[in-house]
Amino acid sequence: MKNKENKGMVCFAHRGASGHEPENTLRAFRTALNLGAPWIEIDIQAVEGELVVIHDDTLGRTTSGKGYVSGQNLEYLRALDAGKGERIPLLREVLDLISKTEAGINIELKGQATAVPAVSVIKEYVEKGWLTYEQIIVSSFSFEELKKARELSPELKIGLLFDKLPSGYYQSAEALRAFSLHLNFRNIDRRLVKEAHSFGLLVFAFTVNRPEDIERMRRLGVDGIFTDYPELMTKGFKKQTLEKG
Repeated sequence: MKNKENKGMVCFAHRGASGHEPENTLRAFRTALNLGAPWIEIDIQAVEGELVVIHDDTLGRTTSGKGYVSGQNLEYLRALDAGKGERIPLLREVLDLISKTEAGINIELKGQATAVPAVSVIKEYVEKGWLTYEQIIVSSFSFEELKKARELSPELKIGLLFDKLPSGYYQSAEALRAFSLHLNFRNIDRRLVKEAHSFGLLVFAFTVNRPEDIERMRRLGVDGIFTDYPELMTKGFKKQTLEKG
């Protein structure tokens, strides 16, 4: 990864500019892009053959609904208020937004059975020339979902998500031909970053919202951060790009 404009770190707007707008809504994603975020991060779950953009298994925290996401039909979910009058978006709606920009998108597979439909939609957008694989990372805590995604698409950037890095993580990363590790910033140290880099893996830290923590990640050599406040990273910096190097 090379990013001289921001001393090696790239900004991912966590669930959009979720420090300012309702998380995982089109409003939050537009705000993030307007703030200069080069990447946005979203969470998806599968409902009735569609992929909806929502983080929690349940509806109560982020919407006007109740119960489990998986227990509802799509019509009910789409009628809910996700904050400030926003609706729960579909993955396609977010990809439509991104396709009009040069930004990238990190799609986190949250629910079960998300890999197959997600890869299908991604392939459609790439084949039609609306997006490129360089603009997309697919990440998850679920090795099995990532394994399915890798089997279906050798071109995808794969990100392995961990709260705390387990021993033997490299075997999982190697099996998936992973691009990156996504880790809780509290559990990152210089040795970990150096080791991951020696394996050819980028290290992205979540969720970093204080300037002093951003600076600490920079000193540790972290390649990027997920933040609810993208302006902390983007103000005064030019376009950021992802590449191994």
